[in-house]
Amino acid sequence: MIDISVKNVKKSFEVGHPVLDGLSFEINAGERVGILGANGCGKTTLFRLLSGELKEDTGDIAIHRGRRIGLISQIPHYPEGWTTEDVLREAHRRLRDMASRIEELERLMERDDSPALLKEYDTLSDDFRRLGGYDMDRERNRVANGLDIPQEMREREFALLSGGEKTRVNLARLILEDTDILLLDEPTNHLDLRATEWLEDYILHFRGTVLAISHDRYFLDVVVQRCIEIVNGRAEFYSGNYSFYVVERQRRFDEQLKKYEKDQAKIEQLQKAAAKLHLWAFMGNDKLHKRAFSMEKRIERLNRTEKPREARKLHAAFKERNFEGDEVVAMDGLTKGFEGRTLFSGLSAIVGGGERVAIIGDNGSGKSTLIKLIVGEETPDAGWVRRGPSVRTAYLPQIIRFNDTSRSALDTMIYDCRCSPQEARDSLGAFGFSGEDALKEVGTLSGGEQSRLRLCMLMRSDVNLLILDEPTNHLDIASREWMEDALEDYGEALMFVSHDRYFIEKFATRIWAFEDGQVTDFRGGFEEFREYRERQEAIRQAARAAQPRAEKKPARKKGTPEREKQLRRTEREIEKLEGHIRELDAEAEARGSDYQRLMEIDEEKSGLSAQLDALYEEWEELSEI
Repeated sequence: MIDISVKNVKKSFEVGHPVLDGLSFEINAGERVGILGANGCGKTTLFRLLSGELKEDTGDIAIHRGRRIGLISQIPHYPEGWTTEDVLREAHRRLRDMASRIEELERLMERDDSPALLKEYDTLSDDFRRLGGYDMDRERNRVANGLDIPQEMREREFALLSGGEKTRVNLARLILEDTDILLLDEPTNHLDLRATEWLEDYILHFRGTVLAISHDRYFLDVVVQRCIEIVNGRAEFYSGNYSFYVVERQRRFDEQLKKYEKDQAKIEQLQKAAAKLHLWAFMGNDKLHKRAFSMEKRIERLNRTEKPREARKLHAAFKERNFEGDEVVAMDGLTKGFEGRTLFSGLSAIVGGGERVAIIGDNGSGKSTLIKLIVGEETPDAGWVRRGPSVRTAYLPQIIRFNDTSRSALDTMIYDCRCSPQEARDSLGAFGFSGEDALKEVGTLSGGEQSRLRLCMLMRSDVNLLILDEPTNHLDIASREWMEDALEDYGEALMFVSHDRYFIEKFATRIWAFEDGQVTDFRGGFEEFREYRERQEAIRQAARAAQPRAEKKPARKKGTPEREKQLRRTEREIEKLEGHIRELDAEAEARGSDYQRLMEIDEEKSGLSAQLDALYEEWEELSEI
C-alpha cells in the first residue's frame, strides 16, 4: 500500500528558479526513508508541501486516505500560560475526551440504563482500552524521559523554553499522538547521545511511515532503509542506508565520468573524420558531404552526455607544531560544580602526543566545562589541570565570536590572521568562501559558515593540541566532510566534544564518557566503547538478577570483605584482558599483510578469550554470594 505519492511536482519561490522541478517518488506504508541533498535543494520545501503548509505549483501530491501526518519542524502556537506538561497532555486530547465521555455515560447510566447508552459505553470503553487510554500517564513519562525532558522542564511555561527545548517537546508530542506518517526534519539537532539512541530505537519499532532529513549520518545508517536524494529538483533513488548511498553515489559518478570521457574521445575521432570527408568532398566527391553530415548528427547525440560534477573537496591542512615532552594535557583531582551541583570530581588523566580523545555524555554533564578548564576560561573548584610547556593550542568553541561582526570574511582573515589579501582569499576559497561569499559580513553568516570561517583561521596557526567543542553542530553533510578532510592528516593531539557518532567513530582513539558525575576513561574507538558499555550493562543486570537469590541465602556469608576484594580483583583482571584483546585487534588491523603474525595474534586471542570466559564465570559466582 502506498502512503505517499508525489508526481511531477514543481515549486518555485522566484520566477525561473524552480526549487523542485518535476519531483516524483512513492513511499510505501511502513517504509523509513532518508531525504538527502545539498542545502537549498528543496528538502524542507518538500516536507512543507507534504504537510499541506505549502501548495505545489504543478504536479500532484497524494496522501493515503485517513493517514495522519506529523512534521517535527512545525511548532504550533499554544494558549498563553501553557506548561510543557500541558503540551504533552495535548497529544492525548482525543483519549482524554473519550475518558470524559465515559465518566459522563457512567453518571447517566445511574439514572437511565437504556440499551443505547450501554452500547455507546461498551464501544467507547473498548476503544479507550485499545488505544492505550489506561497507559497515557506511563507512556507520557516514558517518552519524556527518553527525550531528556525532566520534570523541572515539564513544569515550566512552554513559551519560555529555548528553541532546542521546544523542538524536543514537539518531537515528544508527535510521538505521543496517534500519527501514521512522521516527517522528521533534523530530529537529532538538540538531542544528546542517550536521547538520540532512544529515538532511533523508537523509530525502528514504529509501525508507521518515516521520512527523515538529517545531517546525522550515523542516525541515517541506523534508521533508514533507503534514500532519496534531491538533485536539480528531481529525485535519485538509493536502495539502502547512508553508507550504501555514499558508495553507490561514487560508483554512479565513476560510471558516468567513464561514459563521458569515452564519448568525448569518440567525438574527437568523429570530428577529425568528418573534417576529412568535407575536405575530400570539396576535391570532387560531393557524396562524401552526406557521410560527414551523418557523422556530425552522431556527434550532436554524443554531446548530450553531461560531465558529472563532484562535490568540492576541502584542500587545506593544519600547520602542525612539533611536540616535545610526555604530556600534552595533565590533570589531577580535577573537580568542578555548577549552581550547587557537582559536574565531576577527582578527575585525573594524562593525554599524550597524537592521542585523539572524544568527550561524550548527556547535555549538562560537564563536557564543555572540562574543555573550558583545559583552555583556561574557567578555574577548577579543586585539583589542577595544565598543558605541557611546548603545547600550542587551537580552540574552536561551541559558540563562535568575532572581534568585529561588521567586517567581511576577507577582512576578518586579513586583520585577525595578519595575512595578505591573496593569502586570505586562497585560504577562504579552500573553505568554500569564494567570489562574493568572501565579501559577506561575518554577522550575516549562518552558524555553520561561522564555524567554517573560524576553522579556516585556526588552520593558519602552528598547533599541536586542537580542541573542538561540538565542531559539526550547524554543519550540513558536505561541510562535515570538509572538516573531516581537514582533520584526516592532522597527526597531533586532538580533544573534542561531540554527539556526532560518525565523527567520533572516525577520529577517536580514546573515549571520556561523562555519566552521573563520573568519567569513564576508555582507550579505544566508539564502536569498541559501545561493546564495552553493553558488556558492563549485562554485568549490572546479572548482578541485579542475582540480588534476590543472594537475599534468600543468608547463611552463605555474602558481602564479606575478602569476597568483595576478590570480586574487585576479578573485575580488574577482566578489564585488563579486554584491553589486551583490543590491543591485539589494533595490531591485527595494522599488520593486515603479515600472515604469520596474524596467525600468532589469532592464537593468542583464542587463549585470552578462554581466560576471559573463565573470569566471567568466576565473577558471576562471586556476585551471587
